[in-house]
Amino acid sequence: MILTALGIIIGVILLYLAVIIFFPVFFKPRQPIQKPELEPEAGEPPECRYDVTFSVENTPVSAWLYLPKKSVSVPCVIMSNGFGGTKGMILEQYALRFVKAGIAVLGYDYRYFGESEGEPRQLFTIANQIEDLKAAIKYVRNRKEINPDKIGLWGTSAAGGYGLIIAAQDPNITCTVGQCPALDSHEDSKLMVQREGILFILKLFVHAQRDKGRSRFGLSPHRVPIVGRPGTLAIITAPGAFDGYSKLVSPNFVNLVCARAILSTSGYKPVDYAQDVHCPVLLQICEKDNLISEASYKKTAAILGEYVEVIKYPIGHFDIYTGENFEKAVNDQITFFKRHFEI
Repeated sequence: MILTALGIIIGVILLYLAVIIFFPVFFKPRQPIQKPELEPEAGEPPECRYDVTFSVENTPVSAWLYLPKKSVSVPCVIMSNGFGGTKGMILEQYALRFVKAGIAVLGYDYRYFGESEGEPRQLFTIANQIEDLKAAIKYVRNRKEINPDKIGLWGTSAAGGYGLIIAAQDPNITCTVGQCPALDSHEDSKLMVQREGILFILKLFVHAQRDKGRSRFGLSPHRVPIVGRPGTLAIITAPGAFDGYSKLVSPNFVNLVCARAILSTSGYKPVDYAQDVHCPVLLQICEKDNLISEASYKKTAAILGEYVEVIKYPIGHFDIYTGENFEKAVNDQITFFKRHFEI
């Protein structure tokens, strides 16, 4: 009897997996985003920007290196974009301001995104992106224009905690900035469950299972939208998120990600690395953020203690990238970097 019941259970599980992996049973509504058009006359890059590449596990990574006029042993900030973001999406507005302050900048596309190589396209895993950032650090430290002892890290949103992970492992990082940073997936997921409900989370999980299962059989990836309007199927559907992305995307932004990304973010907790960070940290917090938990930054700041500076802004998650909110945030960052780079 027990063996029969066990056989039935195993059979049902195998049938379930076979259906979600091999059969086209998923309806995925498209989430088109109106992207800015490429204007030929506006194609000239800033004079301070150089196209460069470095490799991670033999995969070329595309990057832009920004150098100030005085480029002899200058400090450098490495910029990591948020979920699905590419180097052409918001980073340059910060980079040009840092360059004016005498700081070099490296912005890059993660593997599988933007102009970097890697298959399948739009594959997001936190472990891969951390390796990309480590490779970027190694690259700039070997540039003759850069002072290898003055390296700062900058990350926003989903990448806002990457600096803590790296700084906990690399004592030679000078300082790090986390802008509206994701620091504790456990706390942030509570907001998502409260907003979307457990059935929505389970639906995403099934899509993740399909993508992961297909990858094990060498089949084409199963992708879902990165961002969508409330009530639709996408990784991010918080109110204001779709419009927020729409204002920031670059012409080559693709609003899709391999669905296994949902599994990658589970258990992602930069807060767990905070106890081993011994460099200055700036956390820029949007007080009306509906994606990032207030509890996560408070917990992180408490652990960092004397090493952390917290600046709060009475705005939402996507407001910090534009207008006077951007001006306040970038000026605070420049002040922070100049103080700790001693320039």
